[in-house]
Amino acid sequence: MPNQTQAVFDATASTYDQNRSRLIPGCDRIYARTIELIPAGAKKIVDLGAGSGLLTILIRQRFPDAHIHLIDFSAPMLDLARERLADDANLTFSQTDYVKSPLPQQQCAIVSTLSIHHLDDHDKQSLYQRCYEALSPNGVFVNTDHIAGPTPAMEEVYQQRWLNEIRALGATEQQIADSLFRQQEDRRSPLEPQLEWLRNAGFADADCWFKESSFAVMTGTRS
Repeated sequence: MPNQTQAVFDATASTYDQNRSRLIPGCDRIYARTIELIPAGAKKIVDLGAGSGLLTILIRQRFPDAHIHLIDFSAPMLDLARERLADDANLTFSQTDYVKSPLPQQQCAIVSTLSIHHLDDHDKQSLYQRCYEALSPNGVFVNTDHIAGPTPAMEEVYQQRWLNEIRALGATEQQIADSLFRQQEDRRSPLEPQLEWLRNAGFADADCWFKESSFAVMTGTRS
């Protein structure tokens, strides 16, 4: 099936930010752990699938002197990031498909949150290899993402737990319906194969630092 992710995010950009905290249980913890895994003193950072710039704001708070390169294929989402961060001269915005376009090279860190799960398994593996090659020695790749259950039964458990948690957080049925609409374009993969793909790409220390049901934070360091 053709991947319609870009069209979906173009259509839902205006409500994405306000929905995120209600649709991602533990959102603040997940983002905090992501930022903690970026190397201290990082000067060149890529935000891969940057969307509206929510992660970039947190990166900037921790790394005030870093140059941050935001990449996203959705013009409406990246426009939100530009509006939010327009007074920051040490940013670069690229509206492009990171699956097909070259990545900035010699980076201290490449960070992605809730984006790569839209790719099929082949494109994930190819991207992990390209991220490894785009990092400087000791550079770190941090992938915080929505993962699939290791079995169909566990996938059902993950999904039901997610629905219970977001309703407890106050998500409306319309917000849930919008999220389920976006998830039609998901290509989520289980955790263990993704760690193996990272190792195959060259990340000898690939590991998972945080996992809560279907959300996980994975890293690898270029030697």
